[in-house]
Amino acid sequence: MDDQMVDRMVYTAEDIQKILGLGRSVTYTFLEKTFSEQKPFKVLKVGKMYRVPKKGFDQWLNGE
Repeated sequence: MDDQMVDRMVYTAEDIQKILGLGRSVTYTFLEKTFSEQKPFKVLKVGKMYRVPKKGFDQWLNGE
């Protein structure tokens, strides 16, 4: 992760794509499903853009 990503409180879809090493379409499919279920972490949708609060995503990623 770059320093700019660390300073924000949310990740973008592109951030999630880089962190998880996924392709663009797989990332958006994953975020759409996670948004509709709000599990295993919270996803926000602003217009057509997805935003993922860092705290919940990082906890999920670290198995907390």
